[in-house]
Amino acid sequence: MPYHKNMIAIVDYGMGNLRSVEKGFLKVGIDVVVTNKPEIIEKADGIVLPGVGAFKDCMRELSNLRLTDAIVNAIRNGKPYLGICLGLQVLFSESEEFGRCRGLDIFRGKVVRFQNGNLKIPHMGWNELTIQKQNPLLNGIKDKTYFYFVHSFYVAPEDSSIIAATTDYGLNFTSMVWEDNIFAVQFHPEKSQAAGLRLLENFGRIVASQKQ
Repeated sequence: MPYHKNMIAIVDYGMGNLRSVEKGFLKVGIDVVVTNKPEIIEKADGIVLPGVGAFKDCMRELSNLRLTDAIVNAIRNGKPYLGICLGLQVLFSESEEFGRCRGLDIFRGKVVRFQNGNLKIPHMGWNELTIQKQNPLLNGIKDKTYFYFVHSFYVAPEDSSIIAATTDYGLNFTSMVWEDNIFAVQFHPEKSQAAGLRLLENFGRIVASQKQ
């Protein structure tokens, strides 16, 4: 049964494959609304922040559209949050991309570039998830499941307790974080076939459970 369409808001700030994320939720029977309006984000029961591209551009567009406060307030008010790719990275204090750029500072830590000269950058393609901390977003998803990645930077949290999964690409980097209502992944569930759809469905269930 589809959830109410205004329950989950996908934040539209002009970057990222929003339609693919929307279609992923629809495939598992979860209605979502794609929006760039702060008032809708504030009323939503769950927030999804996807995105590809540059950290600095993302933060600028969120600020220009007056979405920053709406997202931070939603997180601090305990609403379930799912960050995808850039939606993970902007949770941190700052990024090294194109010079120092401040993030939302929900978590302490930096976004840094892969440095191994033998690696092909960006990290693009299928890679496996090593689960460090089981959580509701991973219900029904086994350790070492493959997901699809496209990124040149990764997050380096100061607090290792938020690391929910890691992935090996020349080094073990953080590919998922989780703390309370905050779930965020470096990979793209909307491009990750059955496992990705299961993850989106799990997020829908998390949001629905908050209403009960």
